[in-house]
Amino acid sequence: MANTVKIRVPGTTANCGPGFDAVGIACTLYNDLELTLSDEDGISLAITGEGAEFIPADDSNVVIKAIKMILNKTGHTAKGIKLTMINKIPLARGLGSSAAAIVGGLVGANELTGRHFTKEDILAMATTIEGHPDNVAPAIFGGITVSIMDSGIANYLRFLPPTNFSMVVVIPEFNLSTKAARKVLPETVPFADAVFNVSRAALLIGALCTGELKLLSHALQDRLHQPYREKLIPGMAQVLSAARQAGALGAVLSGAGPCLLAFTDGDSDKIGRAMVKAFRIHKVKASYQLLQIDQQGAVII
Repeated sequence: MANTVKIRVPGTTANCGPGFDAVGIACTLYNDLELTLSDEDGISLAITGEGAEFIPADDSNVVIKAIKMILNKTGHTAKGIKLTMINKIPLARGLGSSAAAIVGGLVGANELTGRHFTKEDILAMATTIEGHPDNVAPAIFGGITVSIMDSGIANYLRFLPPTNFSMVVVIPEFNLSTKAARKVLPETVPFADAVFNVSRAALLIGALCTGELKLLSHALQDRLHQPYREKLIPGMAQVLSAARQAGALGAVLSGAGPCLLAFTDGDSDKIGRAMVKAFRIHKVKASYQLLQIDQQGAVII
């Protein structure tokens, strides 16, 4: 049995406007991991790329926690873990960096210990570590996923839209922890806002499943989390508006932010430049990337 494996895991965008904690999309932005298990004691980590200076290089690293979960469940006797990480997913920006790390550790360790666990098993373990399935589900399965928790068990639906579209993600030069972004959310919301989001979330999935992209201008609207998180991201409303004015089908906060994401079937670069310019007006440096839907999820390479 091989004792070294390489894994590629996509970044993800979650919520997609009204689909709070439920909808996720795998994106063509990746972290690569190389994992070696050995009989020699010790943990060795080498991290390069996005956020390398902020990621712990010891057993508090979430990838190591994921690997050890598999080792404990299988009773594997490996004493040594050697991990090399090449990160292209920005850290703490709303693009699923922690989900990618968790999924990469689980998938890699599962491969090296005999493939005892299915993707659904991996989803359950990843959700236990991450706390919610909205990012880990698309990181595992690729495509677009809708996830729910029922009696502590994650269930999901995965699909691909029949009509192609692109995503423009604008990445400001500051990070925002999910914990901080959740802290600003209210414990209750008005009934009218709940109805607003239920209808938009239903329309969003319908539009994506049928390819009726013209409906995204309505379907991406949200009242549950974006209005409250707006104060954490200077110029957010203006950047989203700039995206729409430049021809985007709609624009949203990516995950908990601070990245902002536009959906388009038109001139992606024009939209990206407009969003960066709007951020600059608010003295926020930002860059943009053009993304597609990743269809595979985590893979062994």
